[in-house]
Amino acid sequence: MYQSMAEIASICEMNKISFWECVQREDCIEQAMSPEENFEKMKQMYRAMRAADYAYDPNQMSRSGLSGRDGAKIAAARQQGKLLCGDFIGRVMERAVKMGESNACMKRIVAAPTAGSCGVLPAVLLSLQEEKGYSDDEMTRALYVAAGIGGVIASRAFLAGASGGCQAEIGSASSIAAGAAAYLCSGSVMTISHAAALAMKNLLGLACDPVAGLVEVPCVKRNVIGAVNALTSADLACAGVESRIPADEVFDAMRAIGRSLPENIRETGLGGLAGTPTGVSLRERLEKL
Repeated sequence: MYQSMAEIASICEMNKISFWECVQREDCIEQAMSPEENFEKMKQMYRAMRAADYAYDPNQMSRSGLSGRDGAKIAAARQQGKLLCGDFIGRVMERAVKMGESNACMKRIVAAPTAGSCGVLPAVLLSLQEEKGYSDDEMTRALYVAAGIGGVIASRAFLAGASGGCQAEIGSASSIAAGAAAYLCSGSVMTISHAAALAMKNLLGLACDPVAGLVEVPCVKRNVIGAVNALTSADLACAGVESRIPADEVFDAMRAIGRSLPENIRETGLGGLAGTPTGVSLRERLEKL
């Protein structure tokens, strides 16, 4: 696992390889697999994301009753042309919520990087493939890019809300999705790095405050902001906009902020939205079930 984006950039330049190839090489060594076997395994991961999207049940509610059916509402509004953000962003929003709801309903998802943030990366990648016509091989390469960025974040900071707040979950998911999207837009190694940095910067300090301790409210809907933020960050980077703070330093800042967050907004279900009168009322109701 690489320790920094700078390290990846250096290896890519030294060996004249792309970001995804650099990540794959390391993964092949770690898993003792051939490049062909490794690529096929990653492709199956991407296809599992797509299968999870297809398997969404528009009528299913979570056991708590807090999640479900909202993805179908967004789909209906999009199809009727009611969304201010238009069809493409509407599809991204729809997929992000659907995947989060599927997780809450105990359906099969890909935790990338976590179950609570499982809607961000698929919403971005599946929607881009649908919109732009990328092949499954191209999407698999983008998934390597996402994995490489995620590995760096895990090495330098956190991926768990209990450790660093929701910035570690939705923030990390948005960062890896932004880098993957920048790669698909023919972004260079540095463009990928700037996209990842910009996305994470936008979500620094985000609290993890699940109502009743369940990964449902506000978690499911936060996947939407993570996905849309990833796309706008990728667009900024691909337009030539740079993050003034290097990605590695942004990830370090996320770690420092996470350590500074009070425990009650680090997945304990005590503070933030979980501590509001309505949040407490919902928790008490669910405890009686």
